[in-house]
Parts: sequence; structure tokens; C-alpha cells
Amino acid sequence: MTSISTDAPATSVMGVFDDSRYAQLAVESADAYQSADPFPHGVYDDFLPTDLAAALSTSFPAPDSMAWISRDNAQNRRLYQHDETLMPALHRAMLREFNSRQFVLFLETLTGIDNLIPDPYFIGGGLHLSGRDDFLKVHADFNWHHKLQAHRRVNALMYLSDEWYEEWAGAVEFWDKDMTGPVDMAYPNFNRLVVFSTSENSNHGQPRHNMCPEGTYRKVINLYYYTTHRDDEDAEARPHFTLYKTGASDFATQLGADFRRSGGQL
Repeated sequence: MTSISTDAPATSVMGVFDDSRYAQLAVESADAYQSADPFPHGVYDDFLPTDLAAALSTSFPAPDSMAWISRDNAQNRRLYQHDETLMPALHRAMLREFNSRQFVLFLETLTGIDNLIPDPYFIGGGLHLSGRDDFLKVHADFNWHHKLQAHRRVNALMYLSDEWYEEWAGAVEFWDKDMTGPVDMAYPNFNRLVVFSTSENSNHGQPRHNMCPEGTYRKVINLYYYTTHRDDEDAEARPHFTLYKTGASDFATQLGADFRRSGGQL
């Protein structure tokens, strides 16, 4: 199956994160993100230009319009596809922008995690679609990417359903370390970006089944980001490896400084 044509040209996506408002948002939101309970996370509404978000929503593949991978077990029920060659051109272009330098710099500034690496394979990510009665039980994500040989550090979820109501449930929930219950949650509202840092204790999921009407879908673009080292509480004891720091590279530190400056904060 080849890419599905859409009314919106893929070129309309190119450079979307060059806008200085993203650098400003990252700088202004960094403290709240990094201190959030039960683990670092943030929710950002009206994230994409409205016309672009609407085009992505309208052309989001239906269950019968693209070859989907189906998950249907006790832990997870939904459709997803991480093979970009099967996706509409507009969504394929959007995935590329979420893997761009500008968006990675946005995430680094927001999360405080340097040296993030986007996933060109979109393993486990890409487009996700769920309908009535679908769910995802609370879990901590896989933490290692065998192709990249890197540790998973950040998830970004871009919600694109054109309408969603709280009575339909379907919120992503953030649970405490002891799994006693959710501390925070975010509903899949249109044009909402949810970002959170991943660790052994970043328990999250969508345990309440979707209660949306038949034929209405929870549309999400899932992106995951990695680093080749960890120097936090989840780091493995490997004394024979050197944990290189961003501060060792003038180029790396200058990239971040230039990005933050573009938001008018320096």
C-alpha cells in the first residue's frame, strides 16, 4: 500500500517548529515540567498551528483506510502503525518534523535532558488509533532501543481527535511510584501535546476504556526519544564506560543556547 493522498500538502509542515514561540514555551515551562508530580510531565494546548492540526485530524487514517497493526490483549487494545511508508504524506512529513533538530531542542530545553536522539524507526510509536472500549493498562515503558543502542528518556503524544469529551474517559493517567492511583491525567483534547520523562517509575496508561460513540476515534501521534547514556537514578553501574556530558562540546551547548535565545528569553 502506498501513501494516501491528502488535501493539505506535506510541504505545509516543513519548518513548523522554527517559530520562536516554541523556544519561548520550552523556557517558560521547563521549571513546572521538571518539578511535576508524580514524575516530570507537561500538557500544552493549541500546540500546532490550528489549520495544520485540523488537516492532520481530518486526514488521519480510518481503521479501514490503512494497513494497521492490531493489539488486542488483556493489557492493550488499539491500532497502531510505525511504518511511515504506509502513512499519508502529511503525517509522514509531520513525523519528520517531530524528529527535527528544532523539536529535539524544544524537548531538551523543556525536560532538562541533553543529547536526546529521535527514533527514525518510530518503534512502538507512529500513528495510534483507538475507538470505543479500547484501553491501555498502566505500565512503565520499555527502556532500551536495540537499533539505536540507547535508553528511552522522553515520550511526546500529539492528540488530534477533532472532539473529545471527559465523559468519554480515555485520559492518559500518571500514577505514583507505588501504583496506588493517578496523581495527574490529561484528556486527549484536539491539538494537545503531552510530554513526559520515562523511567522505571513513570507509570502511566489509559486504563479507563474509551466511552466515545462508535465510529469516533482517539487519534494520536506517538514519538519517543532516547539518549546513549543515563546519569540519573536509573543508570546501570558500568564503571568501564565514560558518561560523556554535553558540556564537553562547545557546539552542543551553543545549539541549546541559540535555541533558547530565539524565544527572546536571553
